[in-house]
Amino acid sequence: METIYIIEDNETILDGITSYLQLSGFLAKPFSNLKDAEAVIQTNHPDLLLLDIMLPDGDGFSFAGKLKKDTSNSFPIVFMTARDSESDKILGFELGADDYIVKPFSPKELVMRIRAILRRTSINQIGDDSLICWVNDNNTLLCDQKRHILTVNNNTVNLTVAEWKIFTYLLNNNEIVISREQILEQCLDYSSDISDRIIDTHIKNIRFKMCSPVWIKTIRGYGYVFSAKKLEGGE
Repeated sequence: METIYIIEDNETILDGITSYLQLSGFLAKPFSNLKDAEAVIQTNHPDLLLLDIMLPDGDGFSFAGKLKKDTSNSFPIVFMTARDSESDKILGFELGADDYIVKPFSPKELVMRIRAILRRTSINQIGDDSLICWVNDNNTLLCDQKRHILTVNNNTVNLTVAEWKIFTYLLNNNEIVISREQILEQCLDYSSDISDRIIDTHIKNIRFKMCSPVWIKTIRGYGYVFSAKKLEGGE
């Protein structure tokens, strides 16, 4: 049973989400402020965190940024907020969120998005040959999709669930140009109003974490392409 932490200061919303998640088969733990949630997260990580932005003892954006600085906090984060501007959504994804849902929303949609994210954490797209080495000029990339491990030039790269899904989709279509629409359809498998700019933000985050733009090229007016030579078995 997956554990979901909910940080929300509106008691009615908090009780409603908690009850619906429990009825949907999750272990839901509610928190009305950041301080209490942070104390628990330090010792027990959730499988997913639902996070409001405007809270009595701080804002969710700053809290998410703080969590993501600690690489041991690898659990997905979903913002749920009344702030619906595109700039807020982009900021949320830049901070490492895996989804951004605007209030009011239906509990059914929320559960659908949660299940989509948790499903992506366990997806293995590569089969039995889990370790693949890629080279681009003097750069080396090792990717183990079974264990969700990625290194570039011997440096570990930690991607969010959404970033991992997008990156491996591009990687598995090496040298094929992929449109933003294809990325949205194949990597974010739920109905959403996510714009091209937010897809671009995910790509920017991936490039930043990989410390190099050479792996993913922009094809102006169309989309992106992963470009590298594959060596079997990590050789």
